Amino acid sequence: MNLWFRLLNIVLGSLVRRRLTFEEQSILLFRVMPHDLDLNVHMNNARYLALMDLGRIDFLLRSGVWRRVRKLGGHAVVGGLLVRFRRPLAPFQAVTLTTECVYWDEKWVYFSHQMKSAGRLVCLTVARTAFIRDGVVLPPHEVIPKEISSRSVPDWITQWSDLDGSFAGQLA
Repeated sequence: MNLWFRLLNIVLGSLVRRRLTFEEQSILLFRVMPHDLDLNVHMNNARYLALMDLGRIDFLLRSGVWRRVRKLGGHAVVGGLLVRFRRPLAPFQAVTLTTECVYWDEKWVYFSHQMKSAGRLVCLTVARTAFIRDGVVLPPHEVIPKEISSRSVPDWITQWSDLDGSFAGQLA
């Protein structure tokens, strides 16, 4: 896996970088490397999502939530993604990834990821993430600091949940 060095950098960086509150943003800088490219010689669609995984890892580590989840014997899993690709990323292009928590409910934590290059939006993604222990969801309020309350639910999250429920019926 060619993300090991980037992951190691994120984990070690979390030890020395400033701690985040759950209401702040994680900002990471990347450069598109040759191993990130596909046959069209731009960054592979899957690599966008892999880098966004690193953004969530950085956010969870630096906010202290990952430590709480692990202490309870849990781990994080992605349950759904909304992705909007706007522009391709060329070899060696610099990218800024901003990750923030936009909402959580009794099951899911919704993370927004924005990738920008030269100040222009390249990709916008929302990841719906759950914390799981022994196959059971850990409610976010058990791991997110008590003094922080979730924002009001955005309309698009309600619409996404409704659509996802309809779509999930097709999988049964």
